[in-house]
Amino acid sequence: MENVQAAASGHSPGQSALAPDRLLQLGMAFWASKTLLSAVELGVFTQLASGPRDAAGLSEALGLHPRAALDFLDALVALNLLNREAAHYSNAPDADLFLDKAKPSYVGGLLEMANSRLYPYWGSLTEALRTGLPQNETKHGGNIFEAIYSDEVSLRGFLRAMSGVSLGAARAIAQKFPWADYRTFIDIGAAQGALPVQVALAHPHLTGGGFDLPPVGPVFEEYVVAHGLQERLRFHPGDFFKDPCPSADVLVMGHILHDWGLPEKLELLAKCHAALPAGGCLIVYDAVIDDERRHNAFGLLMSLNMLIETPGGFDYTGAQCIEWMKQTGFSEVRVEPLVGPDSMVIGVK
Repeated sequence: MENVQAAASGHSPGQSALAPDRLLQLGMAFWASKTLLSAVELGVFTQLASGPRDAAGLSEALGLHPRAALDFLDALVALNLLNREAAHYSNAPDADLFLDKAKPSYVGGLLEMANSRLYPYWGSLTEALRTGLPQNETKHGGNIFEAIYSDEVSLRGFLRAMSGVSLGAARAIAQKFPWADYRTFIDIGAAQGALPVQVALAHPHLTGGGFDLPPVGPVFEEYVVAHGLQERLRFHPGDFFKDPCPSADVLVMGHILHDWGLPEKLELLAKCHAALPAGGCLIVYDAVIDDERRHNAFGLLMSLNMLIETPGGFDYTGAQCIEWMKQTGFSEVRVEPLVGPDSMVIGVK
């Protein structure tokens, strides 16, 4: 009788505890994701940072159509992004801290880029998996960085996104690396300057800066000045494939190595090794995949993002990075976890 009931219900014996809920939730996860991305785009969390608002006032400020306003705001409540008390909406604590554009802790730049660029491009993931080709602005030729850096608006958006993805790791590196043993540092591919600023704020004895393409300079300098660090941090313009890396006791390369294929990865590591003094250190940080490739889902998904975004980039395991760093001359190479999916790989010259 049990077998007959199982067959009628579509389950085989022993499968009665299985349910499709997890699969359906994962498959439809883009609903929740796009709701958050649109909230960031509309400035919901920045509007509410000054205090609770009722639905009518908030909807008017955001320019929402009355048909969808309550569903949208209450979906944000159900997703634990907003609170609602006595018909007034307010930010959840983490949304207030990290998604208010007026706060220095804002990480929404990454979500802004996800909304404007990555969300539509990821719709072509299947094509990317079949062809191995990027699906972004360079789908029909060109260079992704040339496309992004071609105008100031897209450049500033990209640099804000890099701050968003790097800020947590930067703060962790500022605390976990033995900076007391060194006096100078340079961030290779510094973008807006999130890491140099966090390290300099935590360690007043250090001086350093960032190395990136010349158009990044004004944005880097604005960010540094906003944190009052212009006397200790300066911008070094250059192209790390065409120019030597600047020298310092410590070089840092964060969310850079995964942009490139293996030959370029080895070239960049070798250039960093050449720029360091004896006893100097290189810190590489990314969403380093666990060696068994089972647990760091974010790192593996980031590698798929590199498929979407670049001709040859991919993320990598700690063991792979250790091998590459040793191959390019580093010793005492080790992996240390940072925060969330990010880890740093440290090598000594």
